[in-house]
Amino acid sequence: MTSQNKAASTDTPAGARTAYRGGAVVPTSGHASGFTQANLVILPRDWAWDMLLFGQRNPQPVPLLDVTEPGSPHTELAPGADLRTDLPLYRVWREGELVEEVPDISALWAEDLVSFLIGCSFSFERALLDAGVPVRNIEQGRNVAMYRTNRQCRPAGRLSGELVVSMRPVPAALVPTAVQVTGRMPAVHGAPVHVGDPASLGITDLGAPDFGEPIEADEGDVPVFWACGVTPQAALMASRPPFAITHAPGHMFVTDVPDAVYRLP
Repeated sequence: MTSQNKAASTDTPAGARTAYRGGAVVPTSGHASGFTQANLVILPRDWAWDMLLFGQRNPQPVPLLDVTEPGSPHTELAPGADLRTDLPLYRVWREGELVEEVPDISALWAEDLVSFLIGCSFSFERALLDAGVPVRNIEQGRNVAMYRTNRQCRPAGRLSGELVVSMRPVPAALVPTAVQVTGRMPAVHGAPVHVGDPASLGITDLGAPDFGEPIEADEGDVPVFWACGVTPQAALMASRPPFAITHAPGHMFVTDVPDAVYRLP
């Protein structure tokens, strides 16, 4: 599939999911602009309560949009979609270790699996652009940069771990606008958790993100950090459940829900 065909086929939620189901393995930032994207965590039913409580106790990095019935690969966020096939890339975890990345998890599916759909910062990128705030990762055609931090999430049952953040360079004069715009969208992480010096978060090198790709800042840009839905993956690494599946960072589930649904007046 050429880049031109990818662009043409991913401008709607259904088209994007069809492209991913057909084998397009690409970051989803900028795809189906105006529609909400979601992080995905799938766990056995035995761990589902821990994950639900983890989201309730840490709503900024883990804003829960939907939780499926055990064994169901379907979500009300996109009727007719299949969570086993309709993301570009999945990660498979065993005992907290990443064992593989695959474009389809149908062969791994089991009747006790519960899926958690979690708000994603890609969903406020359209709002930033509409407000005149440049989104450098989209400009550069790169996955967003994500970093593990020195801030601990509130533990929940057997799950614990540090906060993960996404970073977008923003022109200094537009930082208040970025804060205001994203603060109106708490269901997709809301306002930034930090602006400025990355060392305050324990980040030593912006050029070496833990997930995603490094993003080049323009002169006058300031690093702005938002809570990130990859945070549960850090919790999986720390808490070591026997089995889990997640999205690969930056390769989200594209829903049918307009971003405006999650935007406060």
